[in-house]
Amino acid sequence: MSENMFFEKKGPFPLIEITKIIGCTNITTIKNNLTIKSFESLDNATSNDITFLNSSKYQKLSLKTKASACITTSTLSKFLPKNCINIDVKNVLFAVNQVAKIFYPKAEMDFIDENLSSSENLKHLYKNVLFGKNVFIGKNVSIGEDTSIASNTIIETNVIIGKNCVIGSSVTVRNALIHDNVYIQDGVKIGIKGFGFIPNNMKNIRTPHVGKVILEEGVEIGSNSTIDRGSLSNTIIGKNTFLDNQVHVAHNVQIGKNCMIAGQVGFAGSSTLGDNVVIGGQAGISGHLKIGNNVKIGGGSGVVNNIPDNSQVMGYPAVPLKEFVKQRKKI
Repeated sequence: MSENMFFEKKGPFPLIEITKIIGCTNITTIKNNLTIKSFESLDNATSNDITFLNSSKYQKLSLKTKASACITTSTLSKFLPKNCINIDVKNVLFAVNQVAKIFYPKAEMDFIDENLSSSENLKHLYKNVLFGKNVFIGKNVSIGEDTSIASNTIIETNVIIGKNCVIGSSVTVRNALIHDNVYIQDGVKIGIKGFGFIPNNMKNIRTPHVGKVILEEGVEIGSNSTIDRGSLSNTIIGKNTFLDNQVHVAHNVQIGKNCMIAGQVGFAGSSTLGDNVVIGGQAGISGHLKIGNNVKIGGGSGVVNNIPDNSQVMGYPAVPLKEFVKQRKKI
């Protein structure tokens, strides 16, 4: 996997050192010279990386992972390849938090970008780009031709913005790759840290989020929406998908092409949507779900289960539309 362009990464580290830090002492098959270059998701990990498995929902990915080692539990280790070293722990998420901080010690919160400069001083770097007043740009930012950025907006270091984009006022963009013809309305926050922490009776513990946000060509993001960056993998919004105002997209969510998401819809982390999905206003999508292609979800619905292709659902919990209508008739 390519180097992280938004966060400084430490390492490599000996695997034996990592296991000691997370308190795992039951490993006897680690070679003394085995080093780990990065901490990656199951599908992105290579033979030089460590990953984690916290749910059997991801067994299809875990069985194919190329990682050298995986943080997991004794009950889930059976879903790993034979050549992947099982690092059994009691609390996977707590161990993941510790390892993430080893590799990315400055990613548990969004610190000030100290490389910001006024667009007034950088106009010579951006051909045919229109800037409003009080716009600030970070270091190594790429902005395509015929893009406009309205007043009081901040584009942080290493962000890439394509051609013919329209970015509104009071927008913040960090840790993001934005393709051509994207429209971002006023007040949007893109690439911010997600709601990631380890609950603890004494003190909640922040966990690093080092993924990106990718907005594909033709995406529209409505006013005052928030798009969290991924934790280890990326948050992706597919080509020509439109989000209404005040929509929240949590870390690692992946939305397909040509979707329409109405106002105040909320997505919990790591759920995936297919193409041509339509969601009515104020619906909520729980985490780690799979929503198929051509699905329609009624406004105000609460989705707590996977939804197959070509389905129409409504209600809380969301059920097939015909079943919902029958239930209403009985009231």
